[in-house]
Order: sequence, then C-alpha cells, then structure tokens
Amino acid sequence: MGLCLRNCLCIVLIATAAVGGVSSNHGVFSVKYRYAGRERSLSLLKEHDARRQLRILAGVDLPLGGTSRPDGVGLYYAKIGIGTPPKDYYVQVDTGSDIMWVNCIQCKECPRRSSLGIELTLYDIKDSSTGKFVTCDQEFCHGVYGGPLTDCMANTSCPYLEIYGDGSSTTGYFVQDVVQYDKVSGDLQTTSTNGSLIFGCGARQSGNLDATNEEALDGIIGFGKSNSSMISQLASSGGVRKMFAHCLDGINGGGIFAIGHVVQPEVNKTPLVPNQPHYSINMTAVQVGLDFLNLPTDVFGVGDNKGTIIDSGTTLAYLPEMVYEPLVSKIISQQPDLKVHTVHDEYTCFQYSESVDEGFPNVTFHFENSVSLKVYPHEYLFPFEDLWCIGWQNSGMQSRDRKNMTLLGDLVLSNKLVLYDLENQVIGWTEYNCSSSIKVRDERTGTVHLVGSHYLTSDCSLNTQWCIILLLLSLLLHLLIHQS
Repeated sequence: MGLCLRNCLCIVLIATAAVGGVSSNHGVFSVKYRYAGRERSLSLLKEHDARRQLRILAGVDLPLGGTSRPDGVGLYYAKIGIGTPPKDYYVQVDTGSDIMWVNCIQCKECPRRSSLGIELTLYDIKDSSTGKFVTCDQEFCHGVYGGPLTDCMANTSCPYLEIYGDGSSTTGYFVQDVVQYDKVSGDLQTTSTNGSLIFGCGARQSGNLDATNEEALDGIIGFGKSNSSMISQLASSGGVRKMFAHCLDGINGGGIFAIGHVVQPEVNKTPLVPNQPHYSINMTAVQVGLDFLNLPTDVFGVGDNKGTIIDSGTTLAYLPEMVYEPLVSKIISQQPDLKVHTVHDEYTCFQYSESVDEGFPNVTFHFENSVSLKVYPHEYLFPFEDLWCIGWQNSGMQSRDRKNMTLLGDLVLSNKLVLYDLENQVIGWTEYNCSSSIKVRDERTGTVHLVGSHYLTSDCSLNTQWCIILLLLSLLLHLLIHQS
C-alpha cells in the first residue's frame, strides 16, 4: 500500500495510460492537513471562506481565461516528485486553480523556508534531464491565451501570470517535465509511476506568495477544468478519464479521493449549469423536516454566476437572505424555549443539552433530476464553548461580489461519496460510509480495483465535531471552481 503522511488523505488516481496503447496506471498522492492539531476560531473560519470566495468570484481581466484564486490559508498540500532525477515539492492542492506552478530558481522574492516543517525547493530546469521550455508557438501556449500571444516570438518561453483576489500574484513561464506519483497496482497496492506535465515556473511572487509568507509551500497544483489543469492534461493524453470522486469521513476524519470511473457506490446525478466556471447546479427547493420553504421561483436563478456552487474548499454553507432567514427561523422554531445568542456578530447560537438530531429537523436540498442532498442536525450544528451554533451563513450580508450567492461547502459534503463527471457534465452524490472503500474500474482491462480510505490521526484540541469541520479536505478536487 502507498504510505500516507501523518494527518493525510491519499488521492488515488485511477488512470488508464496509453503507452503503446496498452498499459494501465493508477496513482496516489499523499495530502497533508496544514493546521493539524491547531485550534482555529470562528472568525478565522469565516476569513478562510471569505478569501476562498474571493478566489472563486473576483474577476481578473487577463487573457489567460482560466486564472484562479488560491486560498490564502490553504488547508491541504501534497508532496510530489518533479524532474529526472526527481526532487520533492510541496504544493497546495487546489481545485479552484487550473495551472500547476512551483517556485523557480530565478525567483528572488520566493520563500526560502517554511514554518510547516517542510524543506522548500526551487525548480531548476538545468537539474532535470527531462525538463524543457514551452515556447510561444506551441499549442499549449495558444490554448492558454486563446490564440497566438502578441509580441511573443516562436522561440521565446511562453509566460504566465496569475493575479489573486487578495492582491497576491505569481508570474513566470511554462515548462514541461516529468511529475511522479504512485500508481495503484491492485487492491490497496501501489507502485511508482509518472507522467509528463506542463506547469508554471514561478520567477516572481508577490503578496501572500512571497518570502514574507511563514507558512509557505513550493507552489500550487491545480485541478480546474480548463485545458491547462493537471486533470485535463492527463485526460488529453489518455492518462485518466475526466471524472473523480471524494468521500469526506466526518466520523474518523479521513476519507477517499479518486480520479477515475467509480463503479461502486452508484450515485444519482444532476446536470452542471452550462458555461459556468464553477461546479454549479440548479437547486429547485429547500425542505426543513417535512415542510418545504415557500421561496420565490427565481431565488436560485441560473445564468452568469448563478446556480448553487458546490465547493469543498469552503468550510461552511452560504445561502441567499431569502433562503437563510426562513430556514434558520424554521430550525429555531422547533424549540420555542431556546435563548438565541449572536456570536462574533454573525453566528446564531443557543444552549441545548439534549440530542440535536432528535431535537432539530433535517434540512434537504432538492436539485434537477429529482436529486436531493440531506443534511442532518449534527452536520449543520456545531458546538462552540457551551453553545450550539448554526453553520448556515447569510450570503445576503456578504460583499457585492458575493451577495446572495448559494454555496455549499464541507458542512454538507461530509459522509457522502460525491462524484464529478466532466465527460457527461453531471455531478452526483450518495450517503456513504467514508471509512470503508469504493470500487473503481480499469478502463483498459475492465478490472475493478478496491480503493480504501485513509485516516487523519490528528492531535486536534477542539471537540470532535468542530475538528471534523476543520479537517474536511477543504481544497481537495473540490469542484473545479475558478473565476470567470
């Protein structure tokens, strides 16, 4: 079996690689939680989500067409090998980003050390026998810029620029080299494999990405849905199918993340909203207990920046004011004697000594194709000091760019196998025991492989439920969200 780092979840790649048309590769990344064993306050969680939503929604007028926003407090990072011979790099796992990039040897502003207990490495193409520059006349460069780049000569390195919602930026040039990971060679068994990928070589960083960042990483690995992302590159070469799934274990604090064709469990699916940069789906109704909320028909509208965004990079869940107010009122009304408090000017909290699952209703979201998502009280309520607080957030109180959006994060995604099928443009889920295993199919041979869960052995000092919320794979292939 592949070896997972402490406080890690393994990403399993179920890949069918076309080497002479005959071989099959399945791969694994080890992903580590950045804040294991460290308490984070309610305000820090909200700040995390605010930065995440800036990354999702802030528009950037650039010709890159798929630039995205990294999370300034990214929770998970992976160790990968790059080059020949390979060197280790620690990169933030981000489904909201498209390109992968690492800090380059020419960079003067890049971090040289990190408080995360990892050794940072600067990529030097001269140290790798398989590394090569990507020039402006190559198809990849044309694809990133939507055509030939003005004033960029054919033999000149193709540049990249990413500007983020918090003002940070990274700029450099594209290179191509071998990236190493582990392949699944059988049920719960792995061996080493690699693939050639194009990624950014960061020559200059600013803001939270520069040398002042104490919790620095070597870069970012993006799983967005543009052609420049890692999953798109692997898929275009026949390395993987453009589908993946994750199961966030809200009981044991671990789970499964697999790229490939999941055949068990089966899930009901709903279509993605077309032409959206996010994983957006159409919500049709909200049910509290046995009652449906009386909502305007257009409250979840579709179109530009519309629909319900599914984002495992966000901790909580954000609902338009027209949904939030009646939802919270309906929940609280189940216990007329509750004394409601407001914590940090935004969290609705109360004292309750009985079982929350017995005292409060389930909340069910309904989507197209009769697909529903049920959230239990122990999932949308979390303990804080001697109170229970409601995890739903009022997006009507957010800034202009995020006002009245509908965004469902880890609060509702735990204990479910969530499947993303980009080939058929659908997303689906089913309630599942994420501490068990799933089955994935090798497309070449038809063999079904067993993929087991991996556990986070955290020293988290918080109570169990709050710790679980913090550990819910915030940036794992979370749903290919990037800015318009």
